[in-house]
Amino acid sequence: MPVPVIKLIESPEDMTAIEALQREVWPGSETDVVPAHMLITATHNGGLVLGAYLEEKLVGFVFGFPGLEKTPDGPRAKHCSHMMGILPAYRDAGVGFLLKRAQWQMVRHQGLDHITWTYDPLLSRNAYLNLTKLGAVCNTYRRSEYGDMRDGLNAGLPSDRFQVDWWINTRRVERRLGKRVRKPLKLDDFSKADLHPLYTPLASTGSLLRPPEHFSPLEGRLILAEIPSDFNALKQEDFSLAGEWRTFTREVFESAFHAGYIVTDFIFDGGRSLYVLSHGETTLQ
Repeated sequence: MPVPVIKLIESPEDMTAIEALQREVWPGSETDVVPAHMLITATHNGGLVLGAYLEEKLVGFVFGFPGLEKTPDGPRAKHCSHMMGILPAYRDAGVGFLLKRAQWQMVRHQGLDHITWTYDPLLSRNAYLNLTKLGAVCNTYRRSEYGDMRDGLNAGLPSDRFQVDWWINTRRVERRLGKRVRKPLKLDDFSKADLHPLYTPLASTGSLLRPPEHFSPLEGRLILAEIPSDFNALKQEDFSLAGEWRTFTREVFESAFHAGYIVTDFIFDGGRSLYVLSHGETTLQ
């Protein structure tokens, strides 16, 4: 497959195409589509809309805008990356990484050093991109961030989300986006260090996994937390089990963040998907 071309989207016609693409990526709820006129207004006021094209076909986009965050010294400017959508047939073609790298370059030119966005912590594909490939980190868990969502991908479950922090001028991020790609972590890297997960998921019907009743005490500099490798497939096969995973992982991550842990990496290895949580902020650089 050829390498996608990333373009800055500015014209009303192209914004209408972005609007139409949203309907394909998140079917079922017109109210969740950001209309073209809002996209245009955002770009005229410091926002960014970037499109990914393969042979002139729009296959993905990312949209964000300037925002403010609270700090002890007062409000501070950041970039809020609100949406990224890719057509299903192109989700393993590296489109998301190229879109985020272009966003990284554009936001740095604007003089900002911090980008935030949210994603469902039970989606392993998103976790791998955000943490392993891009170098974002997370210590913020937001319960029911968007209320009751009505689109075909999210309807029926609490819209809990991670809010990730992408400190775009750090060595951590630059190492991941540079020419020398960082080697992803494997389970062996942790087994050699005698590090074990907080819990072990239990076998359920077929190939599905269900969460245990409890997890181990939060101890040590590094801990591992496992999630289903394909949460969307699990949700379609056993919706009540998906709800159990939401409730269980909510408790795990809220407890870990309260205890001072930060999500710093993600392992996808041998059909298993695990978060790596580090205690303290030494890994942010």
